Amino acid sequence: MNTKTTVLGMLCFCISTFAFAQQLPIAIGIDSTQSRWLSGEQLDEVVITDSKFKLKRENSGKVITKITQNELQHLQGETIAQIINATVGIEINGTKSNAAQNLSYFIRGGRNRQVLILIDGIAVTDASRIANDYDLRLLNADQVESIEILKGASSALYGSGAATAVINIELKEASEKAIYANFRSVLGSNQSQNDNNYSIQSFMNSVSVNGTLNRFSYLSSFGHQFTDGLSAISNGTEADVFSSINGNLKIGYRFSEAFKTTVYTSFDKIKADFDDGFAFADADNVLETDQFRLGISSEYKYNNGSIIVNAAYNNVEREIASSFPSQFNSESFIADVFNRYNFNNRFYTVLGVNVQDNKMESFSIPFGGTDFEQSINPENASFTIIDPYANVVCISDFGLNINTGIRLNNHSEYGSHLVYSINPSFKKDVSFGYIKGLASYSTAYITPSLFQLFETSFGNSDLQPEENATLEIGAELNIKNKAMFNVVYFNRTETNFIDFIDLGNFVFQYNNIDESFTASGIEFTGNYKLNRDLKISANATYTKVEDNLKLRIPKLKVNAKLDYQLFETTFMSLSYQYNDDREDAFFNSTTFESETVNLKSYNLLDFYVSHKIINDKLMLFVNLTNIFNADYQELFGYTTKGRNVNLGFNLKF
Repeated sequence: MNTKTTVLGMLCFCISTFAFAQQLPIAIGIDSTQSRWLSGEQLDEVVITDSKFKLKRENSGKVITKITQNELQHLQGETIAQIINATVGIEINGTKSNAAQNLSYFIRGGRNRQVLILIDGIAVTDASRIANDYDLRLLNADQVESIEILKGASSALYGSGAATAVINIELKEASEKAIYANFRSVLGSNQSQNDNNYSIQSFMNSVSVNGTLNRFSYLSSFGHQFTDGLSAISNGTEADVFSSINGNLKIGYRFSEAFKTTVYTSFDKIKADFDDGFAFADADNVLETDQFRLGISSEYKYNNGSIIVNAAYNNVEREIASSFPSQFNSESFIADVFNRYNFNNRFYTVLGVNVQDNKMESFSIPFGGTDFEQSINPENASFTIIDPYANVVCISDFGLNINTGIRLNNHSEYGSHLVYSINPSFKKDVSFGYIKGLASYSTAYITPSLFQLFETSFGNSDLQPEENATLEIGAELNIKNKAMFNVVYFNRTETNFIDFIDLGNFVFQYNNIDESFTASGIEFTGNYKLNRDLKISANATYTKVEDNLKLRIPKLKVNAKLDYQLFETTFMSLSYQYNDDREDAFFNSTTFESETVNLKSYNLLDFYVSHKIINDKLMLFVNLTNIFNADYQELFGYTTKGRNVNLGFNLKF
């Protein structure tokens, strides 16, 4: 940790001394479409993560899901994973179970390893996990300003793991006021379909103080969550507790109109009880995860362009207390430096380099032993990535737009790997809005994790990266201030898959396999404004996967929502979700074999209402979930939530 923090400190010092006054270029910020539906504003601009530029939505060759701050305000009491799970093309398994349940990301037939999560533009991972993924349970929803989801292979712009989706999470920034404070508290039940006592078993609290004083800005926030009352397994009698705490500190300084920098740090801690998933029995198992992040984000603007430096150090410590106790520690350092330049609003270019350094160690108790011993040495379990990349967006004056990119991945273990993307689109203006057609073909890579490379019993240092390729064809119809509809067909192929192979004689090892797998489907999204106060939105996802990718993936998933601004201070919404039947598997402890089961389809209906008082400074809200107490399973043998209610308030001053 000392080496990484020293490097970050040097970056902070060097950048803070490099302050110039130059002409301010085109701003690159957030301009949401969906947050303006009820206000009646124009639906023409969003942040586009497929280019790292702010471009009009009509000029983008991708369909990007945007969850704005306005929408997050109407989703009080939900976690980040629950919020994302209601968007098109996304299935996050575990969001409707016990709060301690592990989360699985199923997007376009993929798994956790194929989803890249960004926080404030920087990739976040746990380098000690087998999938090298990030646990969304670590993040407090009240710290989030907006979420943007870009689906498809995006490694050319974002690197390893960006195979099925990039989830870009922007945290809140300081208010322009000298001091601004916000306090939120949520109390609720946490019960299964068999309980109807509605006792308070869930608590969520958060507080934030922030502001701007001349050139100086600051933000400090703290959050806490505690849930009880629900067993992890469906036949359990003991509740499995989940708790988390989060802290976040940002300090920024604007040296001039051309140059600004922000230094930030955060800590996140979760403690999750879990049961014996093999015997489906109550157990006193506990997972504890601690995350610490330290980073810097700087931007220097010059005429028609800007230079951005994002760098962060991430440390994650996990400890599992069970019949097979273990400890994992990981360190990651990432720096993303790129230059943006706008040529006459026709060519938008990005040239950058991404550097990563990851290492991990683990400890376990040998058979017959009583003390932890190191099982993976961080001096051996490490790798470095250096990736130069480029992206160009060309916008014509006759409707044709092209977004193309390329990246050369250079990995210290397996060498070099080239990925690319090409994304043309054509937009036709009509009297009522526009019609757009789009297509893309892009490739992605997933580096083998440190565990897969260096685990002493199963690791394989000769592993090559998994490769993904995605073809997309779609269309979008925009009716000004009234409606927007889009549909996308996708076809994804993954090759060089890293599997856990039986080599014979009870010897197992991670290996690349020759077989390729395919997933395809259709994603539809529609938003229609019935009048000034009433909006209906819906999305549907049809996914067709090969047998080896079927696990827990619904063939059809539908989300629908009705938003109604009853009064200027009162908002109501009704949300519906349908999940098709799914295939699951479990280990039969009697036969010692894996068995396949079918999980039935289910329908969920939720209701939300909020009301503002005291000049909009205090918002009261109620969230009723699973109104009809539907009985269903996300995971075979595990509990899901029945009808529950959350009550809360949000006070700002």
